Amino acid sequence: MPHSESPPESEDSPIPMVDVDQQQQEDAAAESTTAEVPEVQQPADQDVDMTDSNAPTQTLAESESKAESQAETQNDQDTPVPEAATSVPSESKPATGVKLEELFDEMDSDEDDEFPTSKAAKREPASSPDLLSSQSDMEIDLHEASDPEVMRIFYQRLFPWRYLFQWLNHSPTPTNDFGHREFAFTLQNDAYLRYQSFTTSDLLRKDVLRLMPSRFEIGPVYTANPRDRKTLRNSSAFRPLSKELCFDIDLTDYDDIRTCCDKANICQKCWQFITMAIKVVDTALREDFGFKHIMWVYSGRRGAHAWVCDKAARALDDQKRRAIAGYLEVIRGGAQSGKKVNLRRPLHPHLVRSLDILKQHFQSDVLEAQDPWRTEDQQEKLLALLPSDQKQLVSALRNKWASSPDRPSTLKWADIDTVAKTSTSKNLDTKSLLDAKQDIVLEYTYPRLDIEVSKKLNHLLKSPFVVHPGTGRVCVPIDVKRGGLESFDPLGVPTVQSLIREIDEWKKPETKEGGQQQEGKQEEKHVVDWEKTSLKGYIEFFRSFVVGLMKDEREIKVKREREEEGGGGGESMEF
Repeated sequence: MPHSESPPESEDSPIPMVDVDQQQQEDAAAESTTAEVPEVQQPADQDVDMTDSNAPTQTLAESESKAESQAETQNDQDTPVPEAATSVPSESKPATGVKLEELFDEMDSDEDDEFPTSKAAKREPASSPDLLSSQSDMEIDLHEASDPEVMRIFYQRLFPWRYLFQWLNHSPTPTNDFGHREFAFTLQNDAYLRYQSFTTSDLLRKDVLRLMPSRFEIGPVYTANPRDRKTLRNSSAFRPLSKELCFDIDLTDYDDIRTCCDKANICQKCWQFITMAIKVVDTALREDFGFKHIMWVYSGRRGAHAWVCDKAARALDDQKRRAIAGYLEVIRGGAQSGKKVNLRRPLHPHLVRSLDILKQHFQSDVLEAQDPWRTEDQQEKLLALLPSDQKQLVSALRNKWASSPDRPSTLKWADIDTVAKTSTSKNLDTKSLLDAKQDIVLEYTYPRLDIEVSKKLNHLLKSPFVVHPGTGRVCVPIDVKRGGLESFDPLGVPTVQSLIREIDEWKKPETKEGGQQQEGKQEEKHVVDWEKTSLKGYIEFFRSFVVGLMKDEREIKVKREREEEGGGGGESMEF
């Protein structure tokens, strides 16, 4: 249903004149339009294409102009029209005569135009944190992270759309690495929309603002545009080509060994299991497989994800991905199973190196911080992990601990060697006891991977910088170098509510009194909204990671072009 025409207004006037009767008619029209939107009412188990088959054909320029006009009209009204009620198509194909480079001029500009400045925000009250600024800090905190208005502010003013595009596109200009990439949206009503794709970051941003998903996930690059998959004559022609090699670590998989928390709860003590896991996996991926561009991202609640972005990693097929996942998998079996580590001797060099990394963590972060064998049931679990043929040793340890029920785990671990040395049994095998102790260290410290995430090329994973709907925390990258891993505090990660407050509380640096010329210079150096918040360090780290990745991609491309121009200069090796 089209909106009523608004009276003409001056471009210089920040506040449009709106007739009261007309306002009421437009509000009624907006409510009616909202009820007619089918996309957000789909069940979660259906594939839904967001392209509007009934919409009239438009050029991309007309579509974007219409989107901007509707957004301005909505923001100028006292009662905002829900984004899902607008009739902006998810994506329009470029019309003849429109160059692809021209569509991307905005992204290549020096100013981050996708992040509205604070000055622009004052002219757009419907999309500004000023909506919440009149409320107290307590009232702001009461807004749920999944609140559409809160999410609209975040996506409009804080999300790093440009760097996300460059990360997935591997170039500042559009390629199929982004255009044929699958995105999946989880909407507010839990509908799950797969096979969404976009040629530019601006189109992705506009669709996110229109649909207001609680989160979105990233999938593989396909042989064709995912939106066109149903129009292909040969269904086998649509297949995944490439995707980052991913790993997922979740603290719920440590519930049988962590004593401080369980389920979705975490604290700084049990987060050390994630720290240990990142150290082991990151070292193996770099030293054993030669990968360079590895980004670790906090999941927003109780885990971490790894994105291995090297070109060689992205091109791996399912068989090679399973091989790498199997190489890193040591812990096998669920919470109810017995011994989870059963390794052949001599140990693989990767495991020897892992033990060197983990032994210090085992003493401080497991024995001291977790005290995993303080109860009788827990100590019986430890005794069950000792060699089955050492019954005399097990019996002596059980009697010793029974006489001292409050004995801490650090002393119980030391008792194993002490009792073994004083044992009179002739059947004591010190080699098997040493092997058993190594297995115990690995069982309590080695990474517990959700291996299925790593095996499949077409697996989707939550995007960096989305907001976890349960905690409100942003899924920020973790700098594993320069001491960033050891100092990372998951409970100190900013929430979307705190970021909105930080924007409101930010004050411009004081400027010298120098007339209009000085004010003009200050306006040119405007500060984008994410730079006003504690998100700044995380986005700057992400930007530097993306720059390094694109630099290597460009060097690989130039080298390949030179080899092709060289002709018969020698045989090239294909990967």
